[in-house]
Amino acid sequence: MLPLVSPLIAIVSALLVGALLIILAGANPIAAYTALFQESLTTYFGFGNTLTKMTPLLLTSLGVLVALRARQFNIGGEGQIYLGALGSALVGLYFQGLPALIHTPLALLAGFAFGTVWGLIPGYLKAVRGVNEVITTLLLNYIAMNLVSYLVQNPLKDPNAPSPYSPLIAKSAQLPIILPGSLAHAGILLGLIAAGILWLLLVRSPLGYQIAAVGFNPTASRYGGISVERTIMLVMGLAGGLAGLAGATEVMGLKYRLFEVVSSGYGFDAIAIAFLSRGSVLGVVLTSLFFAALRSGANVMQRNAGVPVTVVYAIQGLTVLFIAISLAVENYEL
Repeated sequence: MLPLVSPLIAIVSALLVGALLIILAGANPIAAYTALFQESLTTYFGFGNTLTKMTPLLLTSLGVLVALRARQFNIGGEGQIYLGALGSALVGLYFQGLPALIHTPLALLAGFAFGTVWGLIPGYLKAVRGVNEVITTLLLNYIAMNLVSYLVQNPLKDPNAPSPYSPLIAKSAQLPIILPGSLAHAGILLGLIAAGILWLLLVRSPLGYQIAAVGFNPTASRYGGISVERTIMLVMGLAGGLAGLAGATEVMGLKYRLFEVVSSGYGFDAIAIAFLSRGSVLGVVLTSLFFAALRSGANVMQRNAGVPVTVVYAIQGLTVLFIAISLAVENYEL
């Protein structure tokens, strides 16, 4: 099958099963899906909201994807988002008086750097110590979330805040809005640029070949002179950096301050998106848009068609289930 055919079949199948769930809920599936996708894709504010939700999904999914190319499973996107948000917030709060032309890239770089460090830790443990990266990345999620929670409740807390959050970051560190009157900010442009660069890296560069070789056969790669350990650390660091950028865009483009809850599960959705894309960067872009549209239109679907928001999460889960079934069938045929 072509790389994008299986995900398309999985999405259509999930929507069909979702339609049955909507009928069981006593609603009209046509009306429900019309409300969901009209709001999220055809209205000005709704599409802006979709782009806003797509930004962290896209960046974090790209991070999961690059790790998968080397057969490394980055389950730590959620924690890396938190660390990236922390890094950008610190620069936005404590580097004052800088012009936006310097301050904004510096805050983004800090988010990328903090996420990279959080990705390099499990990368090092896997490459040098042989510790399973699934376990370490998963556990690091909770360390990152609790670290941010402590900081916004104590040293970084706004003195006048009724709940845990930091003061506003400097305006010079805030990303501009690209659709006036909506929530859409320049983070989506950053995500699309990152997707293009990553495609060139993975498909058109010797480094991309090296990463794929390590993923395909690390023993043969080592025999051919490729440093498997260095490659593992590279992809895990890059995965963390991309997720860190996702956290930075949440602070710099949407919230303008560091909250106790930075991500609404974007890091975990990114795992599903990366697997659903079947290794295709374009697939990640399209699937991120699909998942963002589901998130964006869910409340409108509930309000207009009387369908619970949980149906949207069921559709996301069904999509992953169907892609897993297609992978199992393909492997069985081989």
